[in-house]
Amino acid sequence: MPKIAFVGAGSMVFATKLVGDILSFDELNDSTIALMDIDEHRLDQTTRVAEAMVENEDLDATVESTTDRVEALDDADYVLNMINVGGTEPFENEIRIPEEYGVEQAIGDTIGPGGIFRGLRTIPTMLDIASDMEELCPDALLMNYTNPMSILCQTMFEATDIETVGLCHSVPHTAEAIADYVDVPEDELEYWVAGVNHVAWFLEAKHDGESVYPDLREAYDDPETYERDTVRFEMMKHFGYFPTESSHHMSEYVPYFRTDEDTIEEMTGTDYAERMPTATYLEGWQERSEERDDPELGVDLDEVGVERSEEYASRLIHSMETDTARRFNLNVSNETNAITSLPTDACVEVPVLVDGTGLHPCSVGELPNSVRTFPQQHVAVHQLVVEGALENDREKIHRAVKQDPLTAAQLTLPEIHEMTEELLAANEAYLPALH
Repeated sequence: MPKIAFVGAGSMVFATKLVGDILSFDELNDSTIALMDIDEHRLDQTTRVAEAMVENEDLDATVESTTDRVEALDDADYVLNMINVGGTEPFENEIRIPEEYGVEQAIGDTIGPGGIFRGLRTIPTMLDIASDMEELCPDALLMNYTNPMSILCQTMFEATDIETVGLCHSVPHTAEAIADYVDVPEDELEYWVAGVNHVAWFLEAKHDGESVYPDLREAYDDPETYERDTVRFEMMKHFGYFPTESSHHMSEYVPYFRTDEDTIEEMTGTDYAERMPTATYLEGWQERSEERDDPELGVDLDEVGVERSEEYASRLIHSMETDTARRFNLNVSNETNAITSLPTDACVEVPVLVDGTGLHPCSVGELPNSVRTFPQQHVAVHQLVVEGALENDREKIHRAVKQDPLTAAQLTLPEIHEMTEELLAANEAYLPALH
């Protein structure tokens, strides 16, 4: 009966999805689910739904709810991290200040000024969580869902003794999209994917032993299909491989698609390309935040049940608890040299075998020349951010922003320096060590 702690459980929809995933396994439905958040209202919403799942399905699980992180982590076997540090104000700064300088971010949670400063304001709390875990549950596995994934996981690898793995749904979502574009059953698509989080590549994608890339290139020529994923189809056309993150995300990670409004508008389409305009995630997050603060739950508790989603967490826990071998694409340290073309201290997203003995990254070797430089450039930024945060070094933060592909495509070095100073000043409350 493992104890599974959820830190940041106030994200009701996502947290209850993961709870339902865990409880959907017979071997896990007697687990202790410890829900923790500093927002009492949102924590109560998640708790009510989780308790309804247990009651409606007549399960033996125990649901605990607390605003005390120490209580939630005490003797935990697994810790799921899904925190958001700071709320609306810093998020708005990270998007709107760069926008004033001409850096147009759609999401801003992975790299770019938004991702870098989101990482900086989240790292201190991540280190606090690790410190608590080292005292309360040193052998627990920390499963991180919070972005920026690579920056946060690399921080944990370098600065803590807690075993950490990053979980992201971009690979299974991309597999679903590819299967749809080439008209094959998703569960029959075989793939081999590697890179860094949100900038990984489908190195192979096969159905019945044959590559689906010829069909995927044909899909590019179909205007309706192309409109669904404009940026990713363009990246595949020019560099040979399909990337793992949706078009509006991917557009921020390279210097080609967000330097003028005409190009942004041209790349705006449907489905995975719908949210290309600047600040769409911020604006949507603000709307959803208001909905989450509504005193009405918006869920019929009598109808709540458990079902399994595409998220990895429950399957990973089940594999470790039952010694059931599975392969996932996870974010892990490159200390085993899984990707030989990236530094061994990088956080990489690679196939990982999981069973009762733990996590075993697969060897990928070198990334293809045509896409190798993209994750290399991102890793260089990640390293500077992590070093800057751990060493309280403002200069390294400046250098990280100056090496960001989107920012460098839009601004001069003096402009980037000025923008970074403004971001540091605006977020002083969240970054006291850098002041």
